[in-house]
Amino acid sequence: MNERAQSWLPKLQEVGERLAEEWVSARRPHAASDVPPPHELRASDADRERIAQVLQDAHADGRITLDELEERLGVLYSARTLGELAALTADLLPADQQPLNLDGRPVSAIFKQEQRGGRWVVPAELDVTAMFGTTKLDFRDAILQNRQIIINATLVFGGLEIQVPEGLEVIRVAKGKSVRLTKQPTEPGAPVVEVRTTNFAGDVKVKEPPRRKRRR
Repeated sequence: MNERAQSWLPKLQEVGERLAEEWVSARRPHAASDVPPPHELRASDADRERIAQVLQDAHADGRITLDELEERLGVLYSARTLGELAALTADLLPADQQPLNLDGRPVSAIFKQEQRGGRWVVPAELDVTAMFGTTKLDFRDAILQNRQIIINATLVFGGLEIQVPEGLEVIRVAKGKSVRLTKQPTEPGAPVVEVRTTNFAGDVKVKEPPRRKRRR
């Protein structure tokens, strides 16, 4: 029985993901946005250093030659966008180990756990689905595409877990009511993540950093 159930699980996941895509498309038409896509966002010096470290490691273990290293470093320090940086390591690491994640596609967890974290670009609007699974979003090292992020979460006996740094507020909106999920205070004008939920026995949890002790 165990083996039989396992053989059906991939098919259930595939069907669930297809239904999730159809549900999201039917629920909300995507509006055009003036916000540039992740690949066109300007790169920072810190992001360049992340890429440089990967290139140096690749040369140290023989994956690229000295000439290739020098060529890629030349491109690196003249690059302006995140897309240019990401292309330099695309053939050096698996997708889940890349120093930059520019994947703005919806995140779906169908009978499994899916997560997105590290140095990733959070689009201004992100669709998340969790059906009998859990989706984890880690914002601690993320690049926010907008100061207000909207997460459209469809939860069917599933969960959404969000890990935030200091100064990021999370609000849940369901059935016209808003509830603040973060407990720590934020500054006026601080970035906000608004989670809009369509909920069938699902839950949203937020993990915050430990509170700093006040000096006496």
